[in-house]
Amino acid sequence: MNKRNSTTRGFKRTASVLDDQIRRAGESRGFAVSRVLTHWAEIAGADIAEIARPVNIGYGRGGFGATLTVLTTGAQAPMLEMQKDKLRDRVNAAYGYNAISRVRITQTAPTGFAEGQAQFAAPKPAPKPAPKPEPAPEAVAAVHEAVTPVQNDDLRAALERLGRNVLIKSKR
Repeated sequence: MNKRNSTTRGFKRTASVLDDQIRRAGESRGFAVSRVLTHWAEIAGADIAEIARPVNIGYGRGGFGATLTVLTTGAQAPMLEMQKDKLRDRVNAAYGYNAISRVRITQTAPTGFAEGQAQFAAPKPAPKPAPKPEPAPEAVAAVHEAVTPVQNDDLRAALERLGRNVLIKSKR
């Protein structure tokens, strides 16, 4: 058999090459498990990941009861505030134990303004309302004819609008 002696180890996966650098960068910010940084959208959920990102995890003196600092914009802070318990539970599930006891929301990075420039997903445009269906002209004429005997103009107009709305609802 002819055995080929190679001087290279072959190709390495990018994740294995960058794993140590990502881990060191994450640990310098308190992220002992870099998975929280690299898989934030999966851990936090798409709705939270669109409006926030993790900035820091600060551990207390005992090592347990860490505080997760999350960066968001000012307009999204009240929405995120209501979801803090849900976020804490999701992050703790990623760690595998109750590592996070508090979630702190900040609108700027704790280290400086350069890092505080949040880049979040663009908000989804609101869906356009469907065009309002129009009832058949014969039905509108019938409604108009039915309310004609009413003496009060305001009452007649209100009854005619009601009739049109009933026709539209029944058409759907």
